[in-house]
Amino acid sequence: MTALATDPAPASVAALRAALPGVVLDDSPTALAAHRTDRSAMPGDPNPLVVARPASTEQVSQLLAYANAHRIPVVPQGTRTGVAGAASAVDGAILLDLTAMDRIVGIDADDMIAVAQPGVIVSDLAAAAASRGLFYAPDPASAQISTLGGNVATNAGGMRCIKYGVTRESVRSLEVVLADGTILRTRPNTIKTVGGLDLTGLIVGSEGTLAVITEITVKLLPAPGPERGVLGLFPSVAQGLAATNRIASGSRTPARLEFMDGRCLEAIRKHIPDAPVPAEANAWALAVTDARDGAEEDLTSFEEIFTDAGATTVQRATSAEELEAILEARRQLQPSARGLLGGSVEGDIAVPRSALAAFSAGVAEVENAYDVTIALGGHVGDGNLHPIVAYTPAEGARARADEAVMTLSRLAQELGGTMSGEHGVGLEKLPALDTEMAPAALDLQRRIKALFDPNGILNPGKKY
Repeated sequence: MTALATDPAPASVAALRAALPGVVLDDSPTALAAHRTDRSAMPGDPNPLVVARPASTEQVSQLLAYANAHRIPVVPQGTRTGVAGAASAVDGAILLDLTAMDRIVGIDADDMIAVAQPGVIVSDLAAAAASRGLFYAPDPASAQISTLGGNVATNAGGMRCIKYGVTRESVRSLEVVLADGTILRTRPNTIKTVGGLDLTGLIVGSEGTLAVITEITVKLLPAPGPERGVLGLFPSVAQGLAATNRIASGSRTPARLEFMDGRCLEAIRKHIPDAPVPAEANAWALAVTDARDGAEEDLTSFEEIFTDAGATTVQRATSAEELEAILEARRQLQPSARGLLGGSVEGDIAVPRSALAAFSAGVAEVENAYDVTIALGGHVGDGNLHPIVAYTPAEGARARADEAVMTLSRLAQELGGTMSGEHGVGLEKLPALDTEMAPAALDLQRRIKALFDPNGILNPGKKY
């Protein structure tokens, strides 16, 4: 990790308590161990200083001003549901737990915005908006447990991105605290503004390296219609991808467009023996509409495209219960794949949709080269796949799996794509940065980081 210049006097929890009497500080071994990492395989450094739980923007400001003056690293954290190591601990760091700042400040139905603190759980915000007849669109898989601040910091994606975009598209403005304690509002809450550079867009997805997010204003939409969908099962991956590409590029944009290959289906059948996944299927595709008007026409169009592409089964889900049963199989992909051979590592590539077939064709070569099994599934509507590399635990097996994920990442880059579609860089994806970004672009990012955080205290060693 990136080393920091330290204050001549080593940081101490006692000094922090004296300087920040209103901030809850916990340096118990239990707390430090629980906050050492996120859900990634990146353990983080073993010796963070303390877990801090501020209750207000002012407390965050006081804490950062002190940390900056004394060169103490600060790692912002939420519920630590990330999977790239962005919230992993740094030695000597204050682990800044923002979950106590969990208030929905307000919902404005006239301006169709919601204002919330970073510790609000995403599904709670969505439910609060729904109670007012409004809709918060982002829906990452972790919505029931992840925080809004964490979603903004990582620019989280999910299944609805084909229609509604990633989290960035729903963020109107931010209140943030800079490394020196300065409290800043990034822009007005108006729909349009060109009165400055897009600081909001820059901070969204910065993984806690530029500023600490203390309040988020998001745009809301009118409530959509009920979700209904069409499931297609195909003899081959090529047929399934051809069908989903036709839907994605057509005039009827689905709310969700998901895909799984035969390896995924095998893993699900093994994990859930009674799952509705026929053994003869080698590809699974689901197209969902939430249109208020024209939903019936959407479903008919999806059915026709699946049939024309060679689907052996086309099933319409017209009730919430039917659709949920189908979606549950997709949600079980990650836990199912983990049990396929005993160990697994998940990738997060994205390519232009026209390159999905080429990426899929390259998977077999990677399997053979590293003696692993790869299950390929994800959000094909926006070209975002999560290749899950399964391996039989043995000496050297995990290292081979990690190398396979890196090779898949570079394959995606060669096809005009990226090594991280929605999970972020954190620690895990750092080795792939040099092959993704031009040296001048990477240098510019690091110079921007230095402008925001001259002493390098904010989440050092991550993202860049």
